[in-house]
Amino acid sequence: MPDVLSAPLVVEFPFTRSLGPVQSAFLTGLRERTVLGVRADDGTVLVPPVEYDPVTANELGDLVEVAPTGTVTTWAWNPSPRRDQPLDTPFAWVLVRLDGAGTALLHVLDAPGPDAVRTGMRVRIRWAANRTGAITDIACFEPYESEPDGVEPAPHSGEFTDPVTGIVAPARLDYVHTPGRAQSAYIKALEERRTVGERCPSCRKVYVPPRGACPTCGVATAEQVEVGPRGTVTTFCIVNIKAKNLDIEVPYVYAHIALDGADLALHGRIAGIPYDQVRMGLRVEPVWSEGARHVDHYRPTGEPDADYDTYKELV
Repeated sequence: MPDVLSAPLVVEFPFTRSLGPVQSAFLTGLRERTVLGVRADDGTVLVPPVEYDPVTANELGDLVEVAPTGTVTTWAWNPSPRRDQPLDTPFAWVLVRLDGAGTALLHVLDAPGPDAVRTGMRVRIRWAANRTGAITDIACFEPYESEPDGVEPAPHSGEFTDPVTGIVAPARLDYVHTPGRAQSAYIKALEERRTVGERCPSCRKVYVPPRGACPTCGVATAEQVEVGPRGTVTTFCIVNIKAKNLDIEVPYVYAHIALDGADLALHGRIAGIPYDQVRMGLRVEPVWSEGARHVDHYRPTGEPDADYDTYKELV
């Protein structure tokens, strides 16, 4: 049995969203060192504010200003901060109910150790020196000896100069991927410029990439089958938006390709032909980059197009 592979893997993308009037006012307020909440239908002040009542689902817009001080309702100590977390020294994750609010805000507390943190302790906001209209405008919370002031939240129009209308939140997941026996064999075969799948002993279908089990029959697969290298375009899309850090000019075509002998289409980029000439049934072959461990793209073979009946089950 081949050695099972393992490698670190990073999935990362920027998540971009526009803001409605409530979220826009909240984030712009943070930039101006003002914390806004919204009053729900039952009178509860929600901080952070939401656009719709969590109970009635009615649209909300009655904005109020709450205090930058509050009370810790619960907490958890983080002894080993990770990359891009608010503080690079050990800290506490805390839920803080700001004075005037009826709900708690999740953020971090700068404290010397877990013995210095307790439920019910009083804290206040430490504002970031440079504020842009994001939750990170609150650098953290810090201990603050005081009593709740009992002041009612003050109505606020939510109007600011140059309001924040959108945010970009980077999403990233770091993990170690272990593909397993079947996919390890598949990856090792790619190093030899071969494509292998596994055949189900029950339905006899060949799955590429192999999964170690038949998704239809639910039985283990072990019989290795080499497929391709040529195949047929079953369906495709034209990409018109350039991906970050991908050195491919748009437009280009990404397709599902049924390799000869396979019963499952895999995906790949089509090149060597104008994008508007790619079509279902087009016969293609792999093109390998020098020193690469995977197919760079597929190009037309020059063969006649495949008959639809030969690949219709794989569309």
